Amino acid sequence: MILPKSSNQSDDELLELFQHAAFDYFLEQSNPENGLVADTSRAGSPASIAVVGFALSCYPVGVERGWMTRAEAAARTLATLRFFGSSSQSELPDATGFKGFYYHFLDMKVGRRAWNCEVSVIDTTLLLAGILTAGVYFGENEPNEDEIRGLADSLYRRVDFDWACGGERTARQGWKPEGGFIHYGWNGYDEAIVLYVLGLASPTCPLPEHSYIEWTGTYQWENIYDLEFLYAGPLFIHHYSQAWIDFSGIRDRFMREKKSDYFENSRRATYVQREYARRNPREFAGYGKDCWGITANDGPGFRKLKIEGRERRFFGYAARGVPYGPDDGTIDPCAALASLPFAPELALSALRHLCSRYPEAIRNARFTSGFNATLSDRGQGAWVSEGCFGLDQGIIVMMIENYRSGLIWKLTRQCPYIVKGLRRAGFSGGWLS
Repeated sequence: MILPKSSNQSDDELLELFQHAAFDYFLEQSNPENGLVADTSRAGSPASIAVVGFALSCYPVGVERGWMTRAEAAARTLATLRFFGSSSQSELPDATGFKGFYYHFLDMKVGRRAWNCEVSVIDTTLLLAGILTAGVYFGENEPNEDEIRGLADSLYRRVDFDWACGGERTARQGWKPEGGFIHYGWNGYDEAIVLYVLGLASPTCPLPEHSYIEWTGTYQWENIYDLEFLYAGPLFIHHYSQAWIDFSGIRDRFMREKKSDYFENSRRATYVQREYARRNPREFAGYGKDCWGITANDGPGFRKLKIEGRERRFFGYAARGVPYGPDDGTIDPCAALASLPFAPELALSALRHLCSRYPEAIRNARFTSGFNATLSDRGQGAWVSEGCFGLDQGIIVMMIENYRSGLIWKLTRQCPYIVKGLRRAGFSGGWLS
């Protein structure tokens, strides 16, 4: 096991170590023939289309950091885009996707639907965000890069965002050939801003303009620990859309009324997370001002145990949140590190604490998806999730890079579809002016 010697390393050295290790996940867990990337490092894991979107966004980081050549990054990107461009799109249950969208999980080898999963609207959007990022980055007048740009544009244009509303006022979360649309959409603030931005900008089948206003009408503004912010319990919600889009200084109608923006909102959400862990109302082991990161992540499994005279209920993979829960004492260190652009002073302090206090949650300088100090492993330390999750590694690479250089944000500012979508959603000010 390679453990970071955090007390002897500068902030930049420590970030370089974790970012590079997280980036290598995409080299280790991918199928070079079709560009698919495994959801987790566990044996037999299918590909996650969202993780593929993160991978496509991370390859430019790898080039700029000197971890791979531009030619290698272009080849990997092109293999991925060619696969999606030629994959089966139909109502058949073993297809790759339908209406330009894709199934949430795909078989790593053949690229067909896995686990009887849904055609996922949000996961397709995260894939598209990566595709469009690649389309901007690979801008040289060279055959492979020319093809990347062409495929990126055609893959985006063929998505039928209007269909994704399923006749409702807002986008649905998914669709299955066995039963049609899933009976719920997006309600309350969540990771769907990037979905609406890309959906509104579509030159072929856009989301209706009213859909964004309808969705933001379900927002919940709260005051927690004397901080006013747009509430979302799991920390990842405050990260995912902002991994691609720089919301600092730009505002939609909702944020103009609140005299805030989504970047500032994520900063406040980070402080709420830290304060919740410091107060530790449920008295979980390990929680404190430098041990936080409550989000959607892996957990010990669904069970009830009596620990030190108190009944505790634990979950498997679940969307944990604060301050209202659910919370079972499981921390995802990746979520704390991904908060770096919003509150670097908190994220760096947490990183050093986690390195020194919970080394069992670090494997070859790569954080696992979660650990739980309340549920110790027979006195050997905290319970630790098996393997690593691609979404965790992707958000680490992108958010560290946005903090260090702003690379992803600079690229997406050059994407005309993202600019158009932001304006159609009512954003103005800042870099959009």
